[in-house]
Amino acid sequence: MYEKLEKINSRPEPFQFYTAEELWADPCTSKKMLEFHLNEAIDVSSRKMEFIRRSVSWMADRFSIGQNTGIVDFGCGPGLYATLLAEKNATVAGIDFSERSIRHARETAAQKGLCIEYVCADYLRYETDEKYDLATMIMCDFCALSPSQRKTMLEKFSRTLRPGGAVLLDVYSLAAFEQIEEKAIYETGLLGGFWSPDKYYGFLNTFKYFDEKVVLDKYTIVEKARTRTIYNWLQYFDRKSLAREFEQNGFKVEGFYSDVAVAYFSEDSPEFAVVARK
Repeated sequence: MYEKLEKINSRPEPFQFYTAEELWADPCTSKKMLEFHLNEAIDVSSRKMEFIRRSVSWMADRFSIGQNTGIVDFGCGPGLYATLLAEKNATVAGIDFSERSIRHARETAAQKGLCIEYVCADYLRYETDEKYDLATMIMCDFCALSPSQRKTMLEKFSRTLRPGGAVLLDVYSLAAFEQIEEKAIYETGLLGGFWSPDKYYGFLNTFKYFDEKVVLDKYTIVEKARTRTIYNWLQYFDRKSLAREFEQNGFKVEGFYSDVAVAYFSEDSPEFAVVARK
């Protein structure tokens, strides 16, 4: 038992393990995630719907979105952004590896008579010959990727965009990093049954990596038939570090914003957005 507890509370190297599929594609957690996506009043999985509407309105002005605008949304979830962008006559594609979310997105598009291409795939492996004017990755998905995975995505953005095309994504800031505290929690049914419909014991270890500006929420879920560990990594950025990654991959940063719905930047914002051009 001592050795098991030692393993549960051990600190891995930054981005040593990648378990995103456990979070987004597992039958139980994907169902819970979709419920969070569709709850318009909370900022879990997706932003509140009121924010999303403001965000799409800002995006439409910022990128002159209209009938000839091609947009690809990486990590589209159930299509909350894609739907509103398609209603502004953009040509939209959405990629997400949650089959449950993609199914909901397709059903919504059919009900609304919208022609949106949805692809159920891991966007790290997704490839297409189509070219777009705008690539988006919203809800700080970029932060969940390791340095090598972020490079893969930046190269993918470049291949996917037309000359002069833009990337819009948001990230967590160093102001938010400073507010995180390391902790260790044990609860029966951790997160209110989020991880399984059956009885389980849950351990949460939050680790901070001060040099790398990375935070890990490490969940160990102990059920009768299995024990599994889910690693939820988040990279935190300042403008300089984020700009460096874009510029090293052939993009020119055009502007920073406090989020994907406002036209100003604040150092105190817990997150911020970047627009970069190919």
